[in-house]
Amino acid sequence: MRCTQYFSFIRQRPDRAVIKDEWMLDTVKRPVETEVQSDGRIRKWRLIAEVGKYLRVVLLEDGETVHNAFFDRDLGEGKK
Repeated sequence: MRCTQYFSFIRQRPDRAVIKDEWMLDTVKRPVETEVQSDGRIRKWRLIAEVGKYLRVVLLEDGETVHNAFFDRDLGEGKK
């Protein structure tokens, strides 16, 4: 899985270190919702049953490179 230098750094934080690669890959491949930001980056969400939260993965415009990933606190009703 490719990721940005930013994500490689930010992933060292305790709240990001718990996010498994398999969860990110599953979110990218089988999202429940996808949204393209105005800057071209792509947001994808998937419920991670093990933790009972939605994971948001933000990809660069290429649709493959992970720029960010985190458990989404503000997931709107339309994303479920």
